[in-house]
Amino acid sequence: MTEKMTYAGVGVDYDAMNLFKRTAQRTARDTAKNIKRLGFSEVKMSRGESAYLIETPSSYLAHVEEGLGTKNLVADEMNRLTGKSYYDHIAQDAVAAIVNDMITLGALPISVAMHLAVGSSVWFKDATRYCDLIGGWKNACNLARCAWGGGETSTLKDILAPNAAVLSGSAIGIVKPKKRLITANIKHRDAIVLIESSGIHANGLTMARKIADKLPDGYLTKLNNGRTFGGTLLNPTHIYVGLVEDCLNHGIDIHYAVNITGHGWRKLMRATQSFAYIIERLPKQLPIFEFLQEHGPVDDYEAYANFNMGAGFALYVPETDVKKIGNILKSSHDGHPNRFSAIYAGHIERSDEKMVVIKPKGLEYMGSTLGVR
Repeated sequence: MTEKMTYAGVGVDYDAMNLFKRTAQRTARDTAKNIKRLGFSEVKMSRGESAYLIETPSSYLAHVEEGLGTKNLVADEMNRLTGKSYYDHIAQDAVAAIVNDMITLGALPISVAMHLAVGSSVWFKDATRYCDLIGGWKNACNLARCAWGGGETSTLKDILAPNAAVLSGSAIGIVKPKKRLITANIKHRDAIVLIESSGIHANGLTMARKIADKLPDGYLTKLNNGRTFGGTLLNPTHIYVGLVEDCLNHGIDIHYAVNITGHGWRKLMRATQSFAYIIERLPKQLPIFEFLQEHGPVDDYEAYANFNMGAGFALYVPETDVKKIGNILKSSHDGHPNRFSAIYAGHIERSDEKMVVIKPKGLEYMGSTLGVR
């Protein structure tokens, strides 16, 4: 019998990372007093959320720092195999990682900065690659309705491998007026609306790369729809800024929002309160996840615990607002029809213990499996 593949087994141990994150957050709280002399104060509830908030007299400012992860390694290999750089897609993945975190609290990005670190300055001799990166970053900022403010470029010889690059970035954003702030105002019987993903997005790539290593044709292996494994992995991440801004503009009462990235559907219980998140309907399964599960093999429990499984973002709203979200999704968005589909996936119940229950798969994740706070 083939041994099931796990994320921890391929070298990504969330428990170890989360311990560091929790320790850093506890230590960081002591620095909040330093900004009071400037007339600002931190929003305590934002500690441990996807964005950090600072209160000003008329608004909340938001700050996010995020990294791409290892997805550009897939692009580099596909470039070698096909001659296409894919770095325009990679750029959108990186920007999406930043701005999709920011909007979970209702903050709209103002300016995004790029941080590109390489192992050797030779990296910049590939003009096609860096031009694709630049063009893709600009396009992603337009999709996110924000400015590209600059960034940092560094050559880290002897720290990174000569051909390696680490792509990350940060952003500042704003909640104005203050009443547009999305807090964890979750209610019993709230609806769970799941917004489609474009594919794997930028989480779970370490496992995907291990699966490619096992395949005779590697990234050129064909999925049932005829596309290559590598090309499908490199579908750019959806940017949900326009959707959330439009929802706020139309008065949708968002009680909480989740960017479904690392930790997969366990992220649905990121809020501190004890609720049960009951999933009764699943989004249409994307071919990439069927392929990953088959060739890992990866069982349902591991897949939903780490991949987005077709749902890139979640909104928790009163049931009466579900139809309104559907109407927004059908309307014009940034000058073109909105590409996103969504499903009314389930509801939220009071519970003594925090948990996610995925009924169609018979899966249950307890709060103890999500140690981000």
